[in-house]
Amino acid sequence: MNILITNDDGIYSPGIAALAKIAQRFGTVRIVAPDVEQSSMGHAITHSRPLSIKSSPITFENVDAFRVNGTPADCVALGLHMFPDTNVVLSGINMGPNLGNSMWHSGTLAAAKQAVLLGIKGIALSTPVGKTEPDFIEIDPFVEQTLQILLQNDDLRLYNVNFPPKPVDIKWTRQSVRLYDGQVVPGEDPMGRKHFWITVTPLEPADENTDRWAVEHDFVSITPLRLDLTNEGELSGKLDVIEVNH
Repeated sequence: MNILITNDDGIYSPGIAALAKIAQRFGTVRIVAPDVEQSSMGHAITHSRPLSIKSSPITFENVDAFRVNGTPADCVALGLHMFPDTNVVLSGINMGPNLGNSMWHSGTLAAAKQAVLLGIKGIALSTPVGKTEPDFIEIDPFVEQTLQILLQNDDLRLYNVNFPPKPVDIKWTRQSVRLYDGQVVPGEDPMGRKHFWITVTPLEPADENTDRWAVEHDFVSITPLRLDLTNEGELSGKLDVIEVNH
């Protein structure tokens, strides 16, 4: 199996090194990642300037690695151009969770989505981060077991995976959809200039069997996703109704 790895934390992230080490148990690994952090970049694509790709400034054992001055989605596009024999794209392991509504702006998940848009299976992998870096040794066997589950076939699928700090088991989940306060907190920097922080405090607890609920209960969360955002329930009741305003 030929595996392309990217992320949104950048080429220097310990998460991408940990994922590359585990992924080598499944096949040949190549890395194409951003040269600087691109967290919360979403599915941005660079179109106003040319992109460049260079060899990685750090060495990954038995892995060809490159850095791109672009977004996670850019990295996947260039990586699949360089390595057209790729079977799957892995994005991560992200330093921080990508649960629930954060899927909308996650650069980690965007890289996996870009893979699917280009006809390749995409898997995004994330884990929470606190005052210290995640313990990648602790989650190593669960990352391997998750990849064993998701790499069994070549189906064109999109998955979002989140690992708690100390996993006890793996669960299939759905996306947690909750409302947030969206509060804007004003402040001043040391020079007296105004600045603002945007908070995302949830207004309700996570529903059972959602991705966030699973991670809160120490389960690895695997959420199968799709690119089609159509609200099928609403659409089905309107297909035969066409209103024309004169």
